[in-house]
Amino acid sequence: MKHKIKTVAVYCGHQFGLNPAFVTDAELMGKLIGKNGLSMVFGGGDVGLMGAVAGAALESGAHVIGISTEHVVAKQEPVHKGIDVQIVPGVNERKQKMFELSDAFIILPGGIGTLNEVTDILTMQQIGETNKPVFFLNTRHFWWAFHQLIVDMMNNRFIDTLDDYNVAIASDPQELIDGILNYKG
Repeated sequence: MKHKIKTVAVYCGHQFGLNPAFVTDAELMGKLIGKNGLSMVFGGGDVGLMGAVAGAALESGAHVIGISTEHVVAKQEPVHKGIDVQIVPGVNERKQKMFELSDAFIILPGGIGTLNEVTDILTMQQIGETNKPVFFLNTRHFWWAFHQLIVDMMNNRFIDTLDDYNVAIASDPQELIDGILNYKG
């Protein structure tokens, strides 16, 4: 039976990064989310890749919800205009709320926060708390080093098997959205 993914959480940087392809792919990812009738949950900020993907999704007709914290909004991220932003007490509540609202996760290039978010989901997959799929957008091989780290963890017997994980890696936004639309859970 085919599982229909309706809402995706997008984790990505609050900066643009150095490679212009990061912004191009984030905007295209947002357009494809909206064009294909998906809803999107994200960190709520109108900055960096986060703002680029959310703005494009909103412009393309997606229902977009931002989840942020008072501390994050006050420190670095203006709230994205035109998007329903929910403010939660802290980062852990932010991740939990994004998890609850989402059927799947899209991982774009980002920093420590993005890495924290994706490793939380992977840990939940490993121990059996969730099987919600994770889709990495490997723009310009950004996630290659992370992939190599996972391989090293396996080679050193810190990870027994990849069977516990529900992960796909795409090289471009169209390949990623096709994976979401054709996902069978």
